[in-house]
Amino acid sequence: MVCKMKPNTIPSSIPLLDTTTSSGSSSSSRNSSDTDESPATSQHFAIQDHVKYRFPGLSISGSPSYKLLEVLSGHIGSVSCLALCGEFVLSASQGKDIIVWQQPDLRQFAKFGQGEGSVKSLLSVGNRVFTAHQDSRIRVWKVSRSSENVFRLVDTLPTTKDYLANFMNQRNYVQTRRHHRKLWIEHADSISCLAVSKGLIYSGSWDKTLKVWRISDLKCLESIKAHDDAINGLAAGNGVVYSASADGKIKVWGKDRDKNSHTLKGILEGHKDVSMNSVVIGEENGTVYGGGSDGYVMGWRLKEDSQSWKLVCEIKAHQMAVLCMCIMGDYLCSGSADKNICIWRREKMDGGLHRVTVLRGHEGPVRCLQASSSSVGGGYLLYSGSLDKSLRVWWVAKSSDETEKICVLQSE
Repeated sequence: MVCKMKPNTIPSSIPLLDTTTSSGSSSSSRNSSDTDESPATSQHFAIQDHVKYRFPGLSISGSPSYKLLEVLSGHIGSVSCLALCGEFVLSASQGKDIIVWQQPDLRQFAKFGQGEGSVKSLLSVGNRVFTAHQDSRIRVWKVSRSSENVFRLVDTLPTTKDYLANFMNQRNYVQTRRHHRKLWIEHADSISCLAVSKGLIYSGSWDKTLKVWRISDLKCLESIKAHDDAINGLAAGNGVVYSASADGKIKVWGKDRDKNSHTLKGILEGHKDVSMNSVVIGEENGTVYGGGSDGYVMGWRLKEDSQSWKLVCEIKAHQMAVLCMCIMGDYLCSGSADKNICIWRREKMDGGLHRVTVLRGHEGPVRCLQASSSSVGGGYLLYSGSLDKSLRVWWVAKSSDETEKICVLQSE
């Protein structure tokens, strides 16, 4: 079903009164149950402080849908990934170009990093930050205000201990390409994505493998030959991990009760000859959304028999490739090579999507998105990074029920 859209109004102000905090889903793969401790903060920080600090005189007018709060620059290359870490917003570009922005004033607080090539993914877990790199390494940083170096490198995966325990045995080596072998615990190409669930870190790579790492001791537990092409995105929750690949598939991996290893639980088929670039989970209703290189966003749900998946949503979301997505409360946000960000309200009953508004302003493809889990002033804070080297901060209003449905593929 295709419907015409009502024109969106651009807000001239942001509501600052009656701010509330909700426990809605965040765009990050981080889960509160997965954290060991929160990063230390120099002062109490509430998400609504940012809006009050930057725009103290604003009041609501009409029916605003979104507001651009800030444009942050400072990266030497395109912004490749984002993460929220306590009072900090982290944005990454090149290997030594991870910038720490401190809220609420969003000043540049620090810069850190190591390695060559671009940083592909950032993940905040408790008082640690995990960074995935083009040089096939995962670096672990401890966040502490007790030291002069707030973000301190404490380890690299695979760890030296893990390496020494494996390198002597020839059976621990795998063929990565012709005349080239590596230990099974090592990635052989760029690590493109990270996710966390139930004490485990998952890493996906252009080498087509999915690796599983235990957070407590940083040991590599599994290496799965997951796809026939590069893995572009990961999402994890409740012990299940979803991998999106350039082979056009999203695969579902989980553990059986009597096994410690992950096995394939399902395959979500995208369009033919189309790369799946991103995957997110609507955990409250079980819908899995994938973003493709043809501009479509597709959604699947597990059937009642829990043995197979059904397609419940198929939308032409953008004119060019969908590069990233995130969950923001009851909404899904999609960023595209067409330089736009679309905001969709998620239908809890059938998994359909309703387009709420389009955020325009980036001068290059939108590469990464992160959203605050807390509601502020009747809306949310959304952070977007682009190939135009900028990080933008948006306030997005909670939509009324007047938005119209774009497309829902009804369940059979």
